[in-house]
Amino acid sequence: MRYLFLLFVMMPVIELYVLIRVGQWLGAWPTVGLVFLTAAAGISLLRQQGFATLRTVRARLDAGELPAREMVEGLVLVVGGALFLAPGFITDIFGFTCLLPPTRRRMAAFLMARGIWQVQAGVRYGAGPGARTGNPGRIIEGEFERNDDPRP
Repeated sequence: MRYLFLLFVMMPVIELYVLIRVGQWLGAWPTVGLVFLTAAAGISLLRQQGFATLRTVRARLDAGELPAREMVEGLVLVVGGALFLAPGFITDIFGFTCLLPPTRRRMAAFLMARGIWQVQAGVRYGAGPGARTGNPGRIIEGEFERNDDPRP
């Protein structure tokens, strides 16, 4: 918790310092333009990589495999996209590292290897249809006709 506090307090201060230094070097309007340019490039890269990851997930699902690594990579993409929402060059650099495929794969592998993020497949049995008959979660479809109805 202490690290998150330091991150949320120190990161804006560092970002402001870097923006001021770059603004002194380039000027105010070129710095603002550069911030918008890096954000636009990051959003474009996020869209491209997001669709590529989605295609990989669908291919793995179609093959009957669990796309565990791709799911974690998708979360890394979300973090990278969120970093582009904060104006500044440092968060943009971290955002770009989350979006580039080689570094994104390494981050996902690190998260999975450390057990920070785990993806598991399994079957869940609940109190759905068939639970009272000893057939949890299993649905049998069919049609029936009642023959003992006294009306013609």
